[in-house]
Amino acid sequence: MNIFIRLEEEKDFKIVEYMTREAFWDLYKPGCDEHLVVHKIRKVPAFVKELDFVAYDKDTIVGNIIYSRAKVLNEENNELEVLCMGPITVSPSYQKQGIGSLLMNHSIERARQLGYKGIIIFGNPDYYHRFGFVNAKEYNIQTSWGDNFDAFMALELYDGSLRDISGKFYEDEVFKIESEELEDFEKQFPYKEKHVTDTQLKL
Repeated sequence: MNIFIRLEEEKDFKIVEYMTREAFWDLYKPGCDEHLVVHKIRKVPAFVKELDFVAYDKDTIVGNIIYSRAKVLNEENNELEVLCMGPITVSPSYQKQGIGSLLMNHSIERARQLGYKGIIIFGNPDYYHRFGFVNAKEYNIQTSWGDNFDAFMALELYDGSLRDISGKFYEDEVFKIESEELEDFEKQFPYKEKHVTDTQLKL
């Protein structure tokens, strides 16, 4: 298996959305909305086109990583720019083969080259610690509602790059999905049954 990485192109959009839907379906809730998030990110000013990568095996797209600009609002109400990573997707039949790590390492290096200061994510600490992410409280960064927890993590892109960035983190509005909007978007895809599973987040 030879996996290569390149920037996503317009001809990949639908393939990536379909793959994202397959990968996230029933994972965190019955059905999913990550495919709609990907669809919407590409249309907003916060989208970072230079950090939208696909992984491919021969002619088959098997993974995608996408970034958007976000902000940390400090005590003086100054907006400080950071990156928000996600969704990151690997096709179900290619998971647990290191493709997610390839996409992470490639995009982190590119973000560093582009001069960004840091990346903030919500994710699985066991997975993301291997890339250098730590609890965001290490940098005195809280969620928009003033909270901190293990799944809320930050990564400095060079030594001391987050030293002057502290406050509350706000991702772009694009992540807020309305149920009617999702229902409408779903009509473009083959019908899939939704299920309640043990992996889903307990609200």
